[in-house]
Amino acid sequence: MNPADLRAAFIADLTAVAPDIDPESVGDDDHLQEDLGLDSMDFLNLVSALNKRFGLPIPESDYPELATPAKATRYLARSLAG
Repeated sequence: MNPADLRAAFIADLTAVAPDIDPESVGDDDHLQEDLGLDSMDFLNLVSALNKRFGLPIPESDYPELATPAKATRYLARSLAG
């Protein structure tokens, strides 16, 4: 998957767990909790959705790598590349 596909998948999972977020308004550097208002349960549901979609274990120590769409896209690209 290319970065655009990874970002689109991330945004799809994000808006699935937080349907009040408009996918068109999410910026690459928007912080999921501070800017978009995700609470800790929403964030854990997002991690679970990403794990299910990509089959990647995402350890808690890596959660800061998912803090923004840009960071998450880079993290997913690195993780999927092995």
